[in-house]
Amino acid sequence: MKILCVIPTFNESGSIAQVIFGLRAADTTIDILVVDDGSTDGTLDIIRSVMAADARVHLLSRSSKQGLGAAYRAGFDWGITRGYQLLVEIDGDLSHDPRDLPRMLEAASKADLVIGSRYIKGGSTAGWSPLRKLISRTGNRYVQRVLRLPVADATAGYRVFHHHVLRALPVSALTSTGYCFQVETAYLSWIHGFRIQEVPILFREREAGQSKMSSMVVLEALAKVTRWGLAAKWCPAPHSISNPHWPTSQSTTEDFPEQHGGRSLEKELQG
Repeated sequence: MKILCVIPTFNESGSIAQVIFGLRAADTTIDILVVDDGSTDGTLDIIRSVMAADARVHLLSRSSKQGLGAAYRAGFDWGITRGYQLLVEIDGDLSHDPRDLPRMLEAASKADLVIGSRYIKGGSTAGWSPLRKLISRTGNRYVQRVLRLPVADATAGYRVFHHHVLRALPVSALTSTGYCFQVETAYLSWIHGFRIQEVPILFREREAGQSKMSSMVVLEALAKVTRWGLAAKWCPAPHSISNPHWPTSQSTTEDFPEQHGGRSLEKELQG
């Protein structure tokens, strides 16, 4: 299968080469697309240098910082139009270990969406303060309870999508700009009845550069998840256990009973 790893970057000169080399070492058959939002720290020079030596590395350069969701939408569209069957999300700051990619690709043989999870058995974080751990866990629990989403780590950014999932959502209609993009794609995948599998990973605090997390990103996620949860009370997610793509999240499926109803919730999410 044709595999594309999409890496969004903004001032990641201290780590982007290591991420690219790590991915190519983990799987020599993959292609890599870096979506850069106007880096000014030399990131672009590093990427172009790598591209000159490796034809499987590509660059989509944009003039300004437009957010994580916009970067992934652009990267996924680039990959889908070029016939890639599997599209991978991975951070450009070494928080995600490229050596985990083979396990995630293996899981993708039995699932439509694979999520590298910090919050199932075997998953963990390293280098985080107790406060950051609390905020992340609380946020994911809020998503689970409000959306009834059977995913332990809905905000995780290490993922493998089958192209038919992104076509079905569709990715061009997604509205989130920040890290809420991860919640939105997981939730819509579940609403569409696609099979979701979580794979345990170790998430490490970035080794270089600055975090892109901000209060606006958090507020966007809180507002949208709350709105989607309220909409779901009136238009329950259209799932049935007879659906061959019924999600099978390793940690939380048993906590969330089936829901039945119309598909108008999808329109509410995209409105």
